[in-house]
Amino acid sequence: MTASGPAEPPFEDLSRLADLYGVATSYSPSPDRSVPASATAVTLTLAALGVDASTPGAVRAALAARERELGARLLPPTVVGWGSGPPAALAALPDGTRLRVDTEQGETHTSAERLPPGVHRLTATAPDGRTATAHLIVAPPRLPAATARSHGLLVQLYSLLSRRSWGMGDLGDLAELAGWAGRSLGAGFVQVNPLHAAVPGAPTDPSPYRPSSRRFPDPVHLRIEEIPEYAYVEDHERLHALREGAGRLREAVLEEGALIDRDAVWKLKREALELLCEVPLGPGRRAAYCDFLAGQGQALEDHATWCALAEVHGSDWHRWPTGLRDPRSPDVARARSGLMDRVDFWTRLAWLTDTQLTAAQRAGREAGMRVGIVHDLAVGVHPGGADAWAQQEYFAAGMSVGAPPDAFNARGQDWGLPPWRPDRLAASGYAPFRELLRALFRYAGALRIDHVMGLFRLWWVPEGHPPTEGTYVRYDAEAMLAVLVLEASRAGALVIGEDLGTVEPGVREKLRERGVLGTSVLWFERDWEGDGRPLPPGSWRSDCLATATTHDLPSTAARLTGEHVELRDRLGLLTRPLAEERAEAAADTGEWLALLNSLGLLDGGTGGTDPSSEEAEIQAVHRFLLRTPARMIGVWLPDGVGDRRPQNLPGTWDQYPNWRLPIADAQGRPVTLEDLAASSRLYALMGVLRDGGA
Repeated sequence: MTASGPAEPPFEDLSRLADLYGVATSYSPSPDRSVPASATAVTLTLAALGVDASTPGAVRAALAARERELGARLLPPTVVGWGSGPPAALAALPDGTRLRVDTEQGETHTSAERLPPGVHRLTATAPDGRTATAHLIVAPPRLPAATARSHGLLVQLYSLLSRRSWGMGDLGDLAELAGWAGRSLGAGFVQVNPLHAAVPGAPTDPSPYRPSSRRFPDPVHLRIEEIPEYAYVEDHERLHALREGAGRLREAVLEEGALIDRDAVWKLKREALELLCEVPLGPGRRAAYCDFLAGQGQALEDHATWCALAEVHGSDWHRWPTGLRDPRSPDVARARSGLMDRVDFWTRLAWLTDTQLTAAQRAGREAGMRVGIVHDLAVGVHPGGADAWAQQEYFAAGMSVGAPPDAFNARGQDWGLPPWRPDRLAASGYAPFRELLRALFRYAGALRIDHVMGLFRLWWVPEGHPPTEGTYVRYDAEAMLAVLVLEASRAGALVIGEDLGTVEPGVREKLRERGVLGTSVLWFERDWEGDGRPLPPGSWRSDCLATATTHDLPSTAARLTGEHVELRDRLGLLTRPLAEERAEAAADTGEWLALLNSLGLLDGGTGGTDPSSEEAEIQAVHRFLLRTPARMIGVWLPDGVGDRRPQNLPGTWDQYPNWRLPIADAQGRPVTLEDLAASSRLYALMGVLRDGGA
């Protein structure tokens, strides 16, 4: 509040009101410390949830109204049941309440027990005549456990260039990688970065974690030559010229040290796709396309409409003419009719991308992979993009997701992603979340959920305020998890939660209870509650994907050699003298190497490789991972060839080429997919995993 504005309400009343809406009034940056949230942050967050708390009188009125509403309510908007037992929420109903459940399978039950999995309609009628309806989510008690331990590769798809790709890795490359890794390396999975649709622009934000849509993939990943209509394009000369341009882009990256230029790749692919979409579909292809349109329904029409409108009015719907900002307005209906050819173009591209994603998963499974492709779900979407436009009633206006201040970042973080409103999600039976998951599980053997803690709570930052002036908003984790378990079970897929960093007490336990795997990265696994030393392999958790590194961290070679410190020094990112940073990094690495040596992992099975060499040390790191009980073990693909460069360096923007680097060897020379398939170093590393560490 400003000094000239209305007086702030008594914090006790504001705190009670906030609690009833799941808005926190304090947070804990460390286990032994609690920090109050500002009254301004709490007030603005409540306003984003449709609650007026701007004055003491408004707070009192809102508090009284909320208490009356909750006191009179028979059922919450969404009720959760696990397995065949009755939902716990029904225990609070008055004795004698009659129930009716209309299942999504078309059945009617008078009891909430022994119901089939699904999202049903529950009606309760109390003895006093009050009636309430709610969504009833019935999910299996937990996800099925992985049938056996598996190992696989982690890769940022754009970085995986082959001699066939158009300047960045594509879905053809992914299918080839999966087929080769499954058959030749014994891999059970390949995990990729989010392939969500990006926000168009010049330049496009290269980060895959701030997409326009999480529901639909980006057609920039298409392998043009594998689209059946490619063979029937009449303008052969133009298509040949586009392929030549793509070859120049590819060679610039592989031979001349150029960065991956997503915009240039898309310019060529888009023109090629325009030519391909002029080719009439054959009867079978047309029928498959129509089935896809029918299955995706309103969501696909909205997405394609946004894409068509963005071509005319720009990629931020907030700046469009007023009548076009509401996807259900008559103006949008008229505009869609006038742009029907462009809407059809974008729906066709969504279908083509879906088919190639499905083919990549099929290639992995046919190669013997137990899991196949592990896709990545970003934590949110761009505020100006397609999802935020089409589903704007579900997003909190004027709010952004981020992270509170902590020991690593005293200023907190603002990720620029609008959060979902928990109240609107609950009122819809979590329909947007259900539809999102169902779409991704169409072609995923497993799903990694970035910042999985967001199923429980998110840090909301009011627009125009620094991240330090935010607060946590709680979601119904029981309902979010029920939807996740339900949809993953239907697809027969695994779920991996990215639960690194600060995690609220009880979150990992709740995820484990429902069969969601966590993520364990070697360098972070220490006895933090004891002596702080590296955690021996037998003390690691089993319900996790264990890795040596991730896309946001230094490669294993860089960490072992200390080159990650030198990189941060060159970019001016160090907060202490270089000598101190070097010494700390060397001590950290030294402790791990000492543990590896004490376990006999550095001098065993090196195949003649010098045990003190970097390659042998990387192999030893992965032998260590095999000693843990982790159900999945992931190898960062660039580690297989000694790549020094991180794909993303948090805390940088234009100082470092985030998300634009091809996989490279220890000397920084780009390595193609064909080179990887012939790499003795990669084969030796994967042999460690294939042979069980022998």
